[in-house]
Amino acid sequence: MGQVLFVVWRESVEALLVVGILYAWLKNGDSDARRGLPFLWAGVGAGLLAAVALGAALVGFSEFLSGDAADYFQIGMVLIACVLIVQMVLWMKRHGRTLKRDMERSLQERTRDGNGWGVAVLVALAIAREGSETVIFLYGLGFGQSGHVSRSDVLGIVLGLGLAFLTFYVLQLGGRLFSWRRFFRVTEVMLLLLGAGLMQTGVDKLIDKEILPLGISQVWNSAALLDDSSTFGSLVATLTGYRAHPALTNLIAYALYWLVVGWLARRAGRAPAAAAGRTA
Repeated sequence: MGQVLFVVWRESVEALLVVGILYAWLKNGDSDARRGLPFLWAGVGAGLLAAVALGAALVGFSEFLSGDAADYFQIGMVLIACVLIVQMVLWMKRHGRTLKRDMERSLQERTRDGNGWGVAVLVALAIAREGSETVIFLYGLGFGQSGHVSRSDVLGIVLGLGLAFLTFYVLQLGGRLFSWRRFFRVTEVMLLLLGAGLMQTGVDKLIDKEILPLGISQVWNSAALLDDSSTFGSLVATLTGYRAHPALTNLIAYALYWLVVGWLARRAGRAPAAAAGRTA
């Protein structure tokens, strides 16, 4: 439940941020801008429907698969979820500082042209992006793969949504302890750890399928300190990629993951500064 709660919470906060930016601009704008408010909510509804449709399609498609085909499909979704998490963190690192300005500029162009449906499309794409990422992340964590959803997962979704609205409200108040910049910095690290956990799950499945070599089957055994088969240890393993008795292949994959992520993060961090220099 903890993994589901975190994913829903983080992605919902980001979606609320997008809607909040657009709503504030339209509501506080001129009469032409305020006419775009109904289109804003229409876009939110369309984006949510697109995310729900993707979730239903994933669960429905997986029910037609069996044996190795189902295993390979799940491996693919786990690895796609890992890549999407890294991509999302890097995208926010590049565009987080200019997100508000860029979205307001797009809205200004659409309202100036009297294109209300353009506002709806802009919002729908933004919400569908966040929603589809959430669906793929949850599926990668095993949500709905068995054909049914447990009560704990449903509770995780409800709590995640509630916590997202509370977080959005608190961050809107501002302050030194709770700021958007600090929130995204902390959750970016947590997301990258979750991506490492998904990557390790994919590696485990690829080893089981004998697609990747096992190497040394057990480099160490730290189960006495934290057993990854226990309730708490399983949560830590999912959220960080921890293994109590990792194979050599797991360690190599884990090291390569952080080397690649670190290199990409440095490039993404330099991109806004270079763009600002060219603008100046």
